[in-house]
Amino acid sequence: MALNMLKLCVGCDSVEDLEEWIAFRLDEKRRNGEPVEQYHTTRMVPTRAAEITDGGSLYWVIKANVQCRQRIIDIRPFTDSEGIGRCHLVLEPTVVRTDWQPRRAFQGWRYLKPEDAPLDIGDTSSGLAAVPAQLRKELAELGLL
Repeated sequence: MALNMLKLCVGCDSVEDLEEWIAFRLDEKRRNGEPVEQYHTTRMVPTRAAEITDGGSLYWVIKANVQCRQRIIDIRPFTDSEGIGRCHLVLEPTVVRTDWQPRRAFQGWRYLKPEDAPLDIGDTSSGLAAVPAQLRKELAELGLL
């Protein structure tokens, strides 16, 4: 069974912000002739990388709620120019919206077991995909989502 990761999406106010940022970075790579792939750089290398790359996703916490995820394609450890070990989490650029799940702030990333992960919005029959993001936020704050 695949293992997931959980990370704060710092600097994004919404899933739409994240999608715009991804599109901008991929276009920038195309223009510069670089490989067109999206990755997130993190300091710590997951020790359970094989479980994560076996179908796991990176779940993004935006404004104190898990709101979306991206499938993790690969995990590539490397050493930066200052000699510090880091890691690229290579992500599928498609963002999948999920049910909102409240989360407190934390540093770094956390493992997220599949049974603790929120469902994709498309996997439910509740019709949440049609509900505007602001209304979903308010409903989640009230504990109704």
